[in-house]
Amino acid sequence: MKKLIFCLFGLLFVNAQAQESDTKVILITLDGLRWQELFSGADPLLVSNRTYVHDTTALKSRFWKPTPQERRKALMPFVWNTLSQKGQIHGNRNLGSKVDLTNRMWFSYPGYNEILTGKADDKRINSNDKIPNPNTTILEIAHSDERYKNKVAAFGSWDVFPFIVNEERSGVPVNAGFEIAKGDQLSEREKFLNELQPKVPSPWGTVRLDAFTHYYAIEHMKKNHPQLTYIAYGETDDFAHDGNYEAYLTSAHNTDALLKNLYDFTQQDPFYKDKTLFIITTDHGRGTQPLETWKSHGDKIKGAGQVWMILFGKGVSAHGEISSPKQLYSNQIAPTVLKALDLKTEAPNMPGKVLSLNKD
Repeated sequence: MKKLIFCLFGLLFVNAQAQESDTKVILITLDGLRWQELFSGADPLLVSNRTYVHDTTALKSRFWKPTPQERRKALMPFVWNTLSQKGQIHGNRNLGSKVDLTNRMWFSYPGYNEILTGKADDKRINSNDKIPNPNTTILEIAHSDERYKNKVAAFGSWDVFPFIVNEERSGVPVNAGFEIAKGDQLSEREKFLNELQPKVPSPWGTVRLDAFTHYYAIEHMKKNHPQLTYIAYGETDDFAHDGNYEAYLTSAHNTDALLKNLYDFTQQDPFYKDKTLFIITTDHGRGTQPLETWKSHGDKIKGAGQVWMILFGKGVSAHGEISSPKQLYSNQIAPTVLKALDLKTEAPNMPGKVLSLNKD
């Protein structure tokens, strides 16, 4: 009888461990979205500036409110009405909460490398050239583990992501740029997206519109249920480079709706519901002074290394907007994802500390 009880206890313990580690992770980036807009909404120096806004009256009618708190809710209602109640939002420097890059390049490839590998590599990752990443990303680490084999996927609007993830070496499937969905069992929506994407011109030669990235990701998640998914939206950065503040704000607002759509999907799918850790961040900041530097970033632009981070979902305590002095870094994201998936990290390769998800 004792032996039977011991065996039953052992089975319960193993099952409890399995449930404990049954975590999914969705990592999301919004390219070059400033912390200033995330926390304060439309910039008063830009929203009426005809150098950067074609129709100032229309833009103000959509996004201008008397206070920063009202403006940010108008700009990103899902983030501030829902996510702020469910998790943590770090990076409002006006309140002493800081998130910074550790790389000194302050542009996209180095930023994504830091987020995905947990370590800056300024010597080798110092351009946006399409060079296969010599570093190993968390996507590759997970894909190489038998528990997550073929359960990892990446989607990006920028066509450099296959190189950032090093798709050829890692084996991680990356749908990015103007790629279409591939395979023998495409859903009807994937077939429609494949037909539509080539017919919808993008303003840029290397970045597709984010709606395609989003819905390709959603369809893949419905069919294949990856346990680690990376989605990289790109429009905000490119509209900013164009000096189009109207489109920049509109894109941020639209991406907020895409985040809601993604969250709603996960709450309706038993595979993801209540089992998913969400991390949302950006690859770099932008300038503020002089005013025209809002369009730019890089090591010559003051403030371009200042970023932000949103955490919610499984294991994350709901502290809302962090208003106490606290310093986080982008290199902490990778070890946090690995810990959530019960994957080992090598401290020398990932100097950042795992984020304390249940503390503010």
